[in-house]
Amino acid sequence: MSAERTTLEVIAPTVEEAVEKGLEQLNLKQDAVDVEVLDAGSKGLFGIGSRQARVRLSVKPEVMFDREEVGLEALTQQTVEKPAPRPRKAPAARRAEAEENLVKAAHPVEEEDLLESDILFAARETVSDLLEKMKIKAQVSVSMKPPEDEEDEPTVLVNIEGDDLSILIGRRTETLNALQYITSLIVGKRLNRWVPLMIDVQGYRARRDRQLRVLARRMADQAIHTGRRQVLEPMPANERRVIHLELRDHPQVATESIGEDPNRKVTIFMKK
Repeated sequence: MSAERTTLEVIAPTVEEAVEKGLEQLNLKQDAVDVEVLDAGSKGLFGIGSRQARVRLSVKPEVMFDREEVGLEALTQQTVEKPAPRPRKAPAARRAEAEENLVKAAHPVEEEDLLESDILFAARETVSDLLEKMKIKAQVSVSMKPPEDEEDEPTVLVNIEGDDLSILIGRRTETLNALQYITSLIVGKRLNRWVPLMIDVQGYRARRDRQLRVLARRMADQAIHTGRRQVLEPMPANERRVIHLELRDHPQVATESIGEDPNRKVTIFMKK
């Protein structure tokens, strides 16, 4: 009889979640495995620099082997009631089936398998936690914004509503952009993938978006009328992108960004 034991390493936000996840994957109860905590994990600061917990589950020998023959049937045949009698598989066949099942269980969920509800929940919870730490009372709602460009992904739109939230916007939206950046880092760390995310405060970005589109068309007309390059005021990357998108299909003018952040600007000029 082989002394080798079947093990499974699992990563999750907490030790308890990792153990629960591993037991579910192995289809076993906790008393059927030995648990070794490899890394207890850390929450970090606001989720930045955090580490997930990592545990190793080792199936106990008495579960892996029955008294009559070697097999891993216990990993795939866990039931509450005694099953009806049926033909027994050969030990080698049972072992191969169980090991195949274990390999599948050990593979993490692919990024594409993340549900939209999981992404929205992570974004809403993260922003709510940050606002609570900032002592700001507000209501947070989330939705999925369709992509504006074929090459883009859907964007998570987080809207914050409340009384006197101008402090969250700041000069040239610096505070709002910083909150959005920190939230993106935390959500990305939590989901183990980058998620396009935008935070709006009381519809500010939506209003600003409309203003920028009107500005883009007006400055395009001015460039056509004067024949001279038009240089706009410095803007953050997300606002410059609105200008580029609004005029990308214009038949007479083109756009480009010049300079270095935070003074990078959009220029509008006649096509050759």
